[in-house]
Amino acid sequence: MPYDIPLYRPPSEADNLIVQATLGCSFNRCSFCAMYKTKRFVAKPLDRLFAEIDQLARLRPAAHRVFLADGDAFGLPTESLLAIADKLAATFPNLQRISAYATPSNLLRKTPDDLALLRARRLTLVYVGIESGSAEVLRRVSKGVGVPRLAEALIKARTAGLKISATVILGLGGRRWAADHAAATAALINRAPPHYLSTLQLILPPEVEDDFLARWDGEFEAEDDQGILAEQRLLIAGLAPPAPVIFRSNHASNCLALAGTLPRDRARLLAEIDGAGAERERLRPDWMRGL
Repeated sequence: MPYDIPLYRPPSEADNLIVQATLGCSFNRCSFCAMYKTKRFVAKPLDRLFAEIDQLARLRPAAHRVFLADGDAFGLPTESLLAIADKLAATFPNLQRISAYATPSNLLRKTPDDLALLRARRLTLVYVGIESGSAEVLRRVSKGVGVPRLAEALIKARTAGLKISATVILGLGGRRWAADHAAATAALINRAPPHYLSTLQLILPPEVEDDFLARWDGEFEAEDDQGILAEQRLLIAGLAPPAPVIFRSNHASNCLALAGTLPRDRARLLAEIDGAGAERERLRPDWMRGL
């Protein structure tokens, strides 16, 4: 496969074809993230990318869903994304959907007409790292965008007809900011609901841990599993989105796997959290957790 390693994709893209349109992340300053620290951001020349697509087509000619990597593919100029989408449609006769990671800033830089054109070319799903709805937590982790702009990006994408799969990181504010992190995140989701919402649990890779902690000025104290469950409970209890949100916490980093649709399944999910808090054996063993 013509890939530059490391290569990341959302769990839901496990069976789909990955096309590496960019390398790395153009922002690459979130203090909790080590995914692209070893890479310099590069947008692949289209002639090289198209040759790789032809190579992938020989390996997986029946591919019907394509994920554009790396972490910043949606930041490419709209003209480039349209050309890539056209190449994929011409190469894969069964193509149904194209998806990509999208930073809030990348979504905001696209015009409504840009988003409509991309959606018409089957780029219909974007994965957005919300991380938190707390202004203080976002500032401390150097997310590069505040709560109002986060909400604006989510609303803009949904209005354009794009599906949004958003992620939140449990434990990102530590013990001191846990309540604010959970409550403010619920408020953001209620204001600008994505179609899918998933949680990850904070795991700091060694190469970013010192920098992450330094930005908290000695105020960060990591939560244990009971603290994470309490935070997750507060988050779910506060979620009352105006449109259904499919919720998952099945990523391997989570101590507790949950699945449901909010707000319909809120009572059941809260009961499952309460049960896991009382019976630790329901939690994922430490050795099975990871990024």
